[in-house]
Amino acid sequence: MWPRWNLGWNDFDDMFSAMSQLRTYMDKVFDDTPAARVWEGRGLSGLGGWPRANLTDTGASISVTAEVPGLTEKDVKVSLNQDVLTLSGQRPVETPKGYSTHRQERPAVEFSRSFSLPCRVNPEHATASVKNGILTVTLEKAADAMPRQISVKAA
Repeated sequence: MWPRWNLGWNDFDDMFSAMSQLRTYMDKVFDDTPAARVWEGRGLSGLGGWPRANLTDTGASISVTAEVPGLTEKDVKVSLNQDVLTLSGQRPVETPKGYSTHRQERPAVEFSRSFSLPCRVNPEHATASVKNGILTVTLEKAADAMPRQISVKAA
């Protein structure tokens, strides 16, 4: 004989309450990620993906744009080692002379991020600039990595 279930509305309420509580606990677990802790003064170094960047192939060159808000050309270093581009730098937090800090929501930042380039580049023709919080690095492709047009002849 099958067991007889005596479920009332209170049992369903208890079940949904337990499910809601589990969801709250899970939200707290995922809210405690490095990305969620950034603004708690622990810095951006734990993100691994900062600064955010785009790598685009323009045919003759590789262009890298990265978001570096609040940084100047003195704060950012760009290096190239064979086919690996590295962006690094820091943003110190300095209180102006004669002032004291009452609240600090922008932590000091120190970062280093490397990108594997899809082809060989010519390091002598590389350029980098910072404007309006965007770092732009242009890397000219090496001659042997450039796309070539092959002419078709009638046989």
